[in-house]
Amino acid sequence: MDIENLEKLQNKELIAKLPTEGVHCYAANGKQINTRRIVTVILFAVFAALAVFFVAGKTKNIPLCAFAAAGAIISLLVFIQTFLIAKYRVAVDYNMKRIVLRYRFSLITIPFESFDARDGEPDKAEALLNSVDAKSAAVAYLVLDDVFDEACYQTSTKDLASREDFFQLKEDCFAIAEAYGARNSEGAIKPNTDLKSKDKIVKGDMDEQSVDDIVKNALSDDEEETEEKKEE
Repeated sequence: MDIENLEKLQNKELIAKLPTEGVHCYAANGKQINTRRIVTVILFAVFAALAVFFVAGKTKNIPLCAFAAAGAIISLLVFIQTFLIAKYRVAVDYNMKRIVLRYRFSLITIPFESFDARDGEPDKAEALLNSVDAKSAAVAYLVLDDVFDEACYQTSTKDLASREDFFQLKEDCFAIAEAYGARNSEGAIKPNTDLKSKDKIVKGDMDEQSVDDIVKNALSDDEEETEEKKEE
């Protein structure tokens, strides 16, 4: 993307109000971290025991041993990852002018110049859970988006250490998105905010056309009846 075109989208006054240095780190939910650690330790022990049993037991089964070993490795990796997100899951880096996200063992960075933030929503599975659990209805979601990339990322009040952290992150991100204006770029990949699918749109157009035809036919029938009465 042309840097000059990006600069045209920026609001210098709003940018001047943003911090010029520092890194604001937002850690993951402590309860979520502890739960993952307990579960992964148990799973690691189970898979490791199965791997040993299938390779050293009376009934050797190499495929099942490989499957159990893979499960043990994945559990161990998830356990290690909990220590990474304990430091921060999302960070706003004002020094380097970027948003940093931890995704598994990767660091994803989004420059301010191409960043957008907007309110998110639960996926279908979470929506079903929310309808059952009244407390879950209070969960807030935030989309962190690189407008020039099809992929976007979402976090929520469940993911971060506290609701205060979540809403502070939201405030920071909204201020950055408004100041840099990347969402207004012609090259931005616009999110699909229209809830109606193409099929529904086509169907809606057909319904409107059908109504128009009915009205026209009714009017034409009235005109014919009027003419017949006059002839009589």
